[in-house]
Amino acid sequence: MVTGASSGIGEATVRDLRARGWDVVGVARRADRLQALADETGASAIACDLTDQDAVTALLAEIDAAGPVHALVQVAGGARGTDRVENGSTADWQWMYDVNVLATQRLVAGILPLLRRAAAGDGHGDLVFVTSTAAQTAYAGGGGYNAAKAAESMLVKALRQELNGEPIRVVEVAPGLVHTEEFTLNRLGGDQVAADAVYAGVDAPLTAHDVADVIGYALDAPGHVNLDLITMRPVAQSAQHMLARGPLRVRPELED
Repeated sequence: MVTGASSGIGEATVRDLRARGWDVVGVARRADRLQALADETGASAIACDLTDQDAVTALLAEIDAAGPVHALVQVAGGARGTDRVENGSTADWQWMYDVNVLATQRLVAGILPLLRRAAAGDGHGDLVFVTSTAAQTAYAGGGGYNAAKAAESMLVKALRQELNGEPIRVVEVAPGLVHTEEFTLNRLGGDQVAADAVYAGVDAPLTAHDVADVIGYALDAPGHVNLDLITMRPVAQSAQHMLARGPLRVRPELED
């Protein structure tokens, strides 16, 4: 099951896993986009709002009825706003906590029995979470997203310890700057000019396919190998706060 499958990293992950031979159920709120993806890739599609407990319960029941579940790839999440802490929107912060943290906990609690059943018969199960480098380093204007993704990351780390002794891998993928169609646009309230400026001049930011490729590698690794934390950035982003704009080029050799 891949969440956030209607766009960006989630959509790319559905495509990548289908190409690798996985049977995939794509989950997101937008049924029309999900169905188009399913028609194109051969994946299944289930529309669901992951902030709604009843909807998640129904989702997991439908997936369970369809057959064994071997992996969850939790991509769904998001950011809203770039306000300072002192004037941040409480509603935006609440939304970020709901979609990044509480939805993740809700999914884990519901899907673990299904994963355990599959792992008992087939050797292992997988939980993969896409967090962010925002979970690792704070930045001005990012307090709400930093806090939500850091909370999700801590959830993942605690979960890995709680599942110690079980054949269930817990993988965290933390991307840096990824140029997708909607993430920054949604964060900036639909301001396309401001969204484009975030990526302006950056030589080859990560793409959704880059992240999906790493997720696929982690899932296809030998069952005894767990990739605890994969931090990935474009070469142009040496650290969360250090982003080169303009062509990447080798510096001239220094003279003696």
